[in-house]
Amino acid sequence: MSVDCRVIRPSGRDPATAQTPGMARVAGVSLATCGASAVWMGEVTTAARFRSGAHHHGDLESAIYVLRGRMRMRWGERLEHRLDAEAGDFVFVPAQTIHQEMSISDEPLVLILARGGQENVVVNVDLPDEVLQDE
Repeated sequence: MSVDCRVIRPSGRDPATAQTPGMARVAGVSLATCGASAVWMGEVTTAARFRSGAHHHGDLESAIYVLRGRMRMRWGERLEHRLDAEAGDFVFVPAQTIHQEMSISDEPLVLILARGGQENVVVNVDLPDEVLQDE
């Protein structure tokens, strides 16, 4: 089957994706938007000073490009590791890695996200509030 090159404009993005509360994920390149079969790419936006819940993306690796804002990524079984990234930085998240994204600036966080597969897996993980709040 032949698939043509496509432009997916903002109005053609697909908001019917798996979500983490407080994060708005929309698919740009996906099976639904253009027939992609081996890659998923989209945009994630959050409010300023946002903190996600803990989650992972199953067997999929994720690549994140920080388009706007400053992000803190915490990861590990109890979110014991952390890194900070800002506009222009790429962040790699290995498969099965429990993580939490935070906006650490007074502007919304805008991320471009790519995954090596079509599944849009989001597994939200229950961790105690003191773990989610600890920095």
